[in-house]
Amino acid sequence: MDTACHWSTSAPAAHHNLLSAALSLALFSWLRSMHPTAAGRVYAAYGGVYIGVAALNFGSSMALGQPVTDFIGVAVSLVGMGIIMFGPRSAA
Repeated sequence: MDTACHWSTSAPAAHHNLLSAALSLALFSWLRSMHPTAAGRVYAAYGGVYIGVAALNFGSSMALGQPVTDFIGVAVSLVGMGIIMFGPRSAA
């Protein structure tokens, strides 16, 4: 069996991954509720960071390396996140 995919078939590891994902989502939801007026910007930041971490995680499990298009995609998402996070805001 490929060791990169072993974590998903191991019952204890799968339960640990599901539990840590659920706790992370709960923490994110709670933190987001602390900033109700900036929810869109919080989601943008979360999305940009999530895409970057997911690409790094996926790339570390690939034996042949990561395609350059993955890095381009991460860069585009981080630029989009920056536009949303730091762009001008209306007074309304």
